[in-house]
Amino acid sequence: MLEMFYPDFTRESAYAIEYEALYEKGCRGIIFDIDNTLVPHGVEADERAIALFERLRSIGYQTVLLSNNKEPRVRPFSEQVGSDFLCNAGKPGRAGYEKAMEMMKTTTENTIFVGDQLFTDVWGAKKAGIPAYLVNPIHPKEEIQIVLKRKLEHIVLYFYHRKCKKQESGEN
Repeated sequence: MLEMFYPDFTRESAYAIEYEALYEKGCRGIIFDIDNTLVPHGVEADERAIALFERLRSIGYQTVLLSNNKEPRVRPFSEQVGSDFLCNAGKPGRAGYEKAMEMMKTTTENTIFVGDQLFTDVWGAKKAGIPAYLVNPIHPKEEIQIVLKRKLEHIVLYFYHRKCKKQESGEN
C-alpha cells in the first residue's frame, strides 16, 4: 500500500541528477517542483538554479515548473530560470502533470519529475505515470502543514529504504 508513495529514484538534490545520461536514454522533458526542491521556500531563483536551467536547455530539455503556489510566487521564478510553469497545480492530482507534458510535447515515456515531497510531488507523478525523483529538501524551515507531512514521510521512507536494501542484498 505504501508503495504508491515510493519514488522511482532518490538523489541528494535536484542538482545531483545525471541529466546528460538521462537525455542519452531518451528523456526530453523535466517537470520540477520549486520550493525546497530548487531553492528554499519563497526564495528567488539563485545562481545555481539559473545555471541548472541554462544547462538543461543546452542539453535539449523542455522544462515546466509545477507548483501548488500562486502565480505571484511562480511566475517570477519561472522568468528568472527561463522555464514554462503551471501554478495552482493541484498536486497530487494528475491534471497538472498531464498539462505540463502537453506544454512540453512529451509523454510519460520521455518525461521525469523532480520534487522533495512524497505525498504531493512523488505521488502525483506516479499517478500520472511519470518516473519520480525524490530529492532531499534544501532547507529545514518549512510551513507547519509540510512539517506534519514530513513526519509521515519518514515512516514511508523507512519502508522504502528497507525494500531497497532487501533488493540490493537479493532478499525477497
